Amino acid sequence: MAIAVVGSKALMPREFRLGLNLWSRTNGTAGSPSWAGQPNAAIVPADEDFGSCLEILKLENTTSLRYMRQTPISPGCYLRISTRVKAIAGNIPQVRIAGYAGNSAGNVAGVLQVGPTTTISGYGNVVEVSAIVGTGRRDGVDLPWGRATTFGYLGLDLLGDNNGSIRIENLVIEDVTSAFVPGMLDWVDVRDFGAVGDGVTDDRAAFVAANQAAGKNQLVVPEGSYYIGSDLNLSAPVRFVGTLKMPRSARLSLTGKFDYPTYAAAFGDETEGMRRALQAMFGFVDHGSLDLCGRNVHLSEPLKVSDYAPGLTTFSNRRVITNGQISITPGSAWTTRSVTATGTYSPNNPLVLTGVSNIANIEIGARITGNGVGREVYVAAKNAGAATLTLSQPLHGGAATRNYTFLRYRYAFDFSDMEQLSRLNFDDVEFLLDGNASGVMLAQTGSMTCFRDCYFTRPKDRGITSIGSACQGMRVDGCEFLSNEMGDLAQNRTTIAINVNNNDTKIRHNRFVRFGHFMVAGGGGHMIEGNHWFQGDSAQNGVRFGGLILTQTNVQANITGNYVDNCSIEWTNEHDAKPNFEGSAFSFGALTITGNTFLASDTTLGFNWLVVKPYGTGHFIHGLAVLGNVFKSLNNKVTRIEKVDTTFADLDYTRMRNIQFQGNMFNGVLNYVANPVDINFSQASAAARWAVPINVELPFNGWAKKVESVVATSAITNASNARVSEMPWIQAQQGSNKKQVAVNWSTPAKGAIALRVRMDSPD
Repeated sequence: MAIAVVGSKALMPREFRLGLNLWSRTNGTAGSPSWAGQPNAAIVPADEDFGSCLEILKLENTTSLRYMRQTPISPGCYLRISTRVKAIAGNIPQVRIAGYAGNSAGNVAGVLQVGPTTTISGYGNVVEVSAIVGTGRRDGVDLPWGRATTFGYLGLDLLGDNNGSIRIENLVIEDVTSAFVPGMLDWVDVRDFGAVGDGVTDDRAAFVAANQAAGKNQLVVPEGSYYIGSDLNLSAPVRFVGTLKMPRSARLSLTGKFDYPTYAAAFGDETEGMRRALQAMFGFVDHGSLDLCGRNVHLSEPLKVSDYAPGLTTFSNRRVITNGQISITPGSAWTTRSVTATGTYSPNNPLVLTGVSNIANIEIGARITGNGVGREVYVAAKNAGAATLTLSQPLHGGAATRNYTFLRYRYAFDFSDMEQLSRLNFDDVEFLLDGNASGVMLAQTGSMTCFRDCYFTRPKDRGITSIGSACQGMRVDGCEFLSNEMGDLAQNRTTIAINVNNNDTKIRHNRFVRFGHFMVAGGGGHMIEGNHWFQGDSAQNGVRFGGLILTQTNVQANITGNYVDNCSIEWTNEHDAKPNFEGSAFSFGALTITGNTFLASDTTLGFNWLVVKPYGTGHFIHGLAVLGNVFKSLNNKVTRIEKVDTTFADLDYTRMRNIQFQGNMFNGVLNYVANPVDINFSQASAAARWAVPINVELPFNGWAKKVESVVATSAITNASNARVSEMPWIQAQQGSNKKQVAVNWSTPAKGAIALRVRMDSPD
C-alpha cells in the first residue's frame, strides 16, 4: 500500500530557490497563476533558521501557496505535509496546510481540503505547521480524501490580517503510512479505501476495493457501523471489529472465511449472524458447509427462510451445517399459535381440506387435530383465496365438515416456506432446546436430508418434523433425542421425536428417551436399525404406549437389532382416507421385525409390544416376519407380546397370509406364541374325533387355519389297546371361535400327537 519510492524523495516538492514557476497562488491546477515574478514574494538565500526559504508579504485575506505538480494519493497510503514558518514584520498571520483533492474529473467535492490552523506567537518564533492526508478516516488523519481522490496539489494558506511578512521553509511531503499500519502489511483496513462506517453512507465500493487490494491478506473492518447497500462478496479473510448493516435482500458472501463466528461478528448479533450465514450458504457461495466452529449459537427467534433469504423456494445442492450448538433464548417468538377453524373433507380429494374458515390465521406447518385426524398431520400448503389447505396426510374420518384445531409449533430451523429442499445435512450439531422450542421443520418437498451425530435436548413439542415429502430418504444416524417430558407419566406425554410422511428413511443407531412416541412413520421402505427407544416412567403397573407408529399398511419396513424399551410398535392405517379395505389395495403386510430386544418393566398384564390397529373393516395381515427377538418383562408379567386393537375394527382372520413368528424368546410372558406353532395333545379315552384346542398360541389370537403336520408321539390305540395304524384326517378352523383342530379317525382311538398349526396360508 505504501508508495514504492526510495525514501520519500519522489514526493518532495521543488525547493523555492529553484524558482517559483511551479508554485501556484491559488489551487495549484494547470494554468493557475504562479508566484514567479510576484512583487510580494522573494527568495531569501540564507535565513539563519531556514537557510534558503521563501518570504511572502500577505496582501489577500487567504493567501495560498500550492505545489503545481500532482502528488499521488493512493488507498492505504498516508502523507504528511509539513513546513516551518516565522513572522518577520507587520501583522502576524495564521497558517494552515491545505490542498486540492483531485481526480480525472476535477476537484473531489465534499472532502475536507484544509488542515488545522496554527497561530504564530511572535516575531522570529519558528513554528512547525503540518497535516496528514490520506484516503481513510483514521485517527490522526487531518484530510481524509476518500478513495475517489487520486492526486493532490499540496501547500499552505496564510489567514488573518494582511500586510505582514512571513518566511516559509521548503515544504516537506513524506510517506507516513508506517505510522498507521504494521511494518508487516498482512492486512488491509477498509477505511483506507474510503469506508466511512457511519451506518448511513454506502461503503460497498470501499469494501470491494479493499478486498481487491488485500489479495490473500486479511481484511480488517474497524469499529463502526458500515452500511452495505447490495450483495457483497469478500474473497479475503475478514476480521470484524465494527459491524455491517445490509438490506434483507442483500447477501454477504464471505468466501475467504466462511464460518458462523465471522458472520456473528459481522452483524453483532448471533441470530442475525446465523441468518446471514444461511442466506449465503443457500446463495451458491463457494462453500458446501457452514462450520459453527464449536460455538453455541443463541437464537432469539426461529430461523425461517423467508426472513433471511426472501424468494428462495427451491434448493438441491448438498449443504452441511456442522460442529456447534444451537441454544434458544426464551421469549414470545417461540410461543405456539393455536387457531380453530371449520373445514370440509372429502376422501375423493384426500390431501385437501376445502371451505376452511379463518384461513388467513392458519400457518403452513401447523399441525391439525380433531375428529377423524390421525397423528402428525400438517398443513403442507395453503391457498387463502380458494380457502383450501393441502395436507401432509389424508384424514381417516370420512366425508364431513368438522371443527379442527391448528397448532403451529416454533422451530429453531424452519424450512416450511420452501417448496423444495434436498440434500441438507446437520452434522455434529447439538440442539439445546430446553423446553423452549422444537428442533427442525423440513421443507414441503425434497429428499436426502441427513442428521448425523446430533443431539436434540428437550424439544418443546417436536424434534424433527416433516410437513410434506421432504423426508424422502432421510437419514438419522447416531443421534440422541432427550424428551422435555422425562419426568412425566407415559400417558401424559405429547412430544414426538420424529415424524415422516414419505418413503425410504434410514433411522439407525440413535437413542430416544421418554417421548410420547419416538417416531410416527407414514410411507414405506423404512430401515430402522440399532436404535434404543424407551418410554417407561416411575409408576408401578404403569401403562405403556406406542414408541414406533407405522401408519401405512403395506409398509415394506425392516425393524432390526433395536432395543424397544417399555413401549410398543403400533401398526395402523390412520392416514387412509378410505380406511375400510378395498379389494384392489394392499392390507397390512411387508413388515420384518428381527433380532430386537423388547423390554418392559412395572407395567400391566395387558401391555403388548406389537399392536395392529385397523381404522376400518376388512383388513388382514399379508406378510409379517417376527423372527429371533427377545421379549422380557421385569417385575410384572405380561399376558402376550401382541394384539389387535379393535377400537375401530377387527382383522379378517380368513385372509391371513405369510405370517412368520419363529425363534423368539419369552421371559416374563404368560403365553408363548408362534406361527406355525407346535401343539402337543393327548387323548386319554378313545374317540373317533379329537377336538384339539389352539387357544392362545397363535399370534393375534388367530384362527387355527391350517395344519402343516401331525405326528404321533405315542402309540395310537383303540379302546382295547390294540394299535391303530391308519392316518387321521384333519379339519381346521373348528369350534365357534375357529380355534380348534379336529383329528378324525375311522375308529375310536386314544394316544398323543404333535401338530404344527398355522393361523395363515403361507403363500
